[in-house]
Amino acid sequence: MNEPSTENHFQTQHAELLLSSYHRLTGKKLIDDTDLNINIAKALFDADFVVVSHGTESDPIFNYGNKCALNAFELSWSEFVALPSRKSAKPMDRDERQDLLSRVTTFGFIDDYRGLRISSSGRTFWIENATVWNLIDNNGAFCGQAAMFKP
Repeated sequence: MNEPSTENHFQTQHAELLLSSYHRLTGKKLIDDTDLNINIAKALFDADFVVVSHGTESDPIFNYGNKCALNAFELSWSEFVALPSRKSAKPMDRDERQDLLSRVTTFGFIDDYRGLRISSSGRTFWIENATVWNLIDNNGAFCGQAAMFKP
């Protein structure tokens, strides 16, 4: 998947999956789309909060990170979408992260996650009150999981 840009319409299809799954599960909107002229996918990519997602691989790999996420993890788009999501946590924190993902799988979403993450430079940072949700397409197929939090 290429970095969201005007050339690929800011990955509109994936952005819509993120937004519709979030709304369906939480009843809330990630992006205020009341302005009919808003490019919702661009607004998500440029948002002032982190949004990330990973796929359904046996060792899930990130498949989306908005600008805020790329900055938080100190990675380029190409580096980010090649990163197994488990590597966003230090090895000692990975069991806790796996417990979180299991809770999300069971309940659809959680909105109270707190955890320690690590950037590419080794800088650690806390995420607080993160929402983590399952990505479910319009046919009901599980497509991965996503998270959002304020940096």
